Amino acid sequence: MIATLIVVLDLLGVAVFAVTGALIASRKQMDIVGFAFLATVTGIGGGTLRDLVLGVQPVFWVHKPVYVVVCIAIAAIVFFTAHIPESRYRLLLWLDALGLSFFCVVGADKALDADAGWFIAVVMGVITATFGGIVRDVLGGEVPIILRKEIYATAALAGSGIFVGAFAAGIPGTLAALAGFAVCLIIRGAALRRGWSLPTYRPRPARNPDELDRQ
Repeated sequence: MIATLIVVLDLLGVAVFAVTGALIASRKQMDIVGFAFLATVTGIGGGTLRDLVLGVQPVFWVHKPVYVVVCIAIAAIVFFTAHIPESRYRLLLWLDALGLSFFCVVGADKALDADAGWFIAVVMGVITATFGGIVRDVLGGEVPIILRKEIYATAALAGSGIFVGAFAAGIPGTLAALAGFAVCLIIRGAALRRGWSLPTYRPRPARNPDELDRQ
């Protein structure tokens, strides 16, 4: 059951992130090739890095090209429909939150399957969830969402941590995966609606030489 759920979450995550990549392409008024490229690197970027770090061979989309086909198909659909949403950027943020929640669980589960420890599994969950979006924003000329004040990577960390912790505690894999997904989505959704953010560094005036000499 858990294996089937992970496959579904993985495909949904790829599809949702592909939509966000195509939406960035629409904001930049790219051609259909640009749509396909951004959709694909966004959809498979996090999973590709995860598999390379874990030494999984071949990388998942080489073994199952359907992931790339899904990204290209979605890019073509968005190319003709991107003008419909009232706010493409708001839609992008919410779809990104959904993809983040899918992938934080998928990435952690893939790491556990590769016999990685619980800590590495959590890290892989965060990497899988965030890297595709980073690549998308950098290539699209946007400030990466992960660098903004709203809680983002922390939501993925919480989701993957809940999944790994629940799984280690003996909770059925399906329930653990759904719990991790829900926690990530709730935290990221609340951050979008309420502007939640972690405390930031506040610069302080530098001490002058006289103060240093008196110490």
